[in-house]
Amino acid sequence: MFESISLVVLAALAWLWFDSLKARDAAIRAARITCEAESLQLLDDTVAIASLWLQRNEEGRMVLRRVYAFEFSNTGDNRRRGSIALLGHRIVAVNIGLHLV
Repeated sequence: MFESISLVVLAALAWLWFDSLKARDAAIRAARITCEAESLQLLDDTVAIASLWLQRNEEGRMVLRRVYAFEFSNTGDNRRRGSIALLGHRIVAVNIGLHLV
C-alpha cells in the first residue's frame, strides 16, 4: 500500500514539475514580447515564480494560478520589476508598471 501511495505522489510531483516548465516557458515568451513591444530590455532573460495557488478558470475548473516576476530596464542602467500572471497556461495579466524613459 505504501508503495502505491508513493508512486502516486511521485507521479503528481513529476506532472507538477513538467507543467510548471511549460508555464514558465510561456511566461518567458510573454516577458520577451512585452519588453520588445515597449522598447525595454529584459534583464537576465528569465522569470521567477512569485506565487502559486489554485483558482477556478472561466469554465469553473480548478487550475493553477502562477505569478512570475521578472526584471527589465528602460534605460540600460536600472532594474525595474514586472510580473506575469497565468491561469493554467493562459496569460491573464502582464504588469510592467509605469516606466519613465
